[in-house]
Amino acid sequence: MRNATDRVRDKQVVVVGAGKSGLAAARLLLENGARVALADAKPEISAEVLGDLAGRLDLRLGAHTPEQFRDADLVVLSPGVPAKKIAAALAPVAPENVVAELEFASWFLEAPILAVTGTNGKTTTTTLVSRILEDAGKTVFTGGNIGTPLCEFILQGGRADVVVLEVSSFQLQNCRTFKPSVAVLLNFAPNHLDYHLDMEEYLSAKLNLFARMDGNGTAILPEEMRDELSKRDFTRARMVWFAPTDRFPAPHLHGAHNRANVEAAWQAAKLFGVGEESARATVAAFLPLSHRLQTVTEKNGVLFVDDSKSTTLDSTAAAVKSFERPVRLLLGGVFKGGDVASLLPALDGRVVEIGLFGAAREIFEPVLGGRFPLFWELDLDKAVRRLAANSRSGDVILLSPATASFDAYTSYGARGDHFQRIVRELP
Repeated sequence: MRNATDRVRDKQVVVVGAGKSGLAAARLLLENGARVALADAKPEISAEVLGDLAGRLDLRLGAHTPEQFRDADLVVLSPGVPAKKIAAALAPVAPENVVAELEFASWFLEAPILAVTGTNGKTTTTTLVSRILEDAGKTVFTGGNIGTPLCEFILQGGRADVVVLEVSSFQLQNCRTFKPSVAVLLNFAPNHLDYHLDMEEYLSAKLNLFARMDGNGTAILPEEMRDELSKRDFTRARMVWFAPTDRFPAPHLHGAHNRANVEAAWQAAKLFGVGEESARATVAAFLPLSHRLQTVTEKNGVLFVDDSKSTTLDSTAAAVKSFERPVRLLLGGVFKGGDVASLLPALDGRVVEIGLFGAAREIFEPVLGGRFPLFWELDLDKAVRRLAANSRSGDVILLSPATASFDAYTSYGARGDHFQRIVRELP
């Protein structure tokens, strides 16, 4: 803790992003004697948003420019601000002095860190492993890319037996000292190709989670990637491989991908002394998180499932394969990259109709239109109602859009909430 304070005391630090994590980082920096500036692309920030920080830091607002960072000894990036996005503005700062909020906060931690990354399933697995540890009597903090910012936990004087963190590729690209005791890579598939240069850059960001681990740490890795990862010198940690199993029945979690998530959570939790029977009870009671293969209701024999969190082709394929019933699939939104044809093996023989809505029609229709009955509607409401009118008892109407939501919604959660409202209003 003292070393962390010494690294920032009397330094000029620029925090980028005025969200919860950025504001928490600014408070932690001020508490440890730093001079703090807050840079945000918005032209103004209200005193209500700043709260107790009003008047205590230098505001540098508007489009990011090199001038905002010219005097910076250190730059701390909020989770939603990739360094690459503002690379030109960061030119005056040495790369090693640009760090993620996650990295900065970890300087103050004494508890062991269990970190989870991957393309799909991060939040479910992070939440499940935390629940397993808590039910076994451990004191756990859960955060990182979800929930309470890690800086806020430290400010509150939080104590934990284990700190469980969900971490994203954006955060990991700007980590140079972050060293978990246990790290999990769940899977890897095309995603964020609107940001990352290519798949290699994206994978390198994920594997940076393991780069500083040594023989005292454990890397938990997917069996499906063993051949690929065995060719890479990316960690000195002990490696444990996992795959979907039926070790712990999870009656509320659909699909092989969730069986893999459960196994990964178990492999991580048992390293902290959790027993099988305790874990089994937790898994059996665990409910899917909102908008992640969440059953909404069943009407007239038709099951409605909200998987709005599915923003990639790979996650949509996994969702479709989770059902034995005929699937009527809702796709549409802001496409994040990948080959739509990769969906075909999962959809063939399972999907009986596709309802496109909103953006990305030009991406999906040329590939899928000749293979499945398909239509397009401008908005989700019309698409859901049209699928419902066409459906038969025994069908699943599945919102698993394989896209980001920002064509029409503020978040995947808002999209899922809208879907659930539509479904509840159906006859």
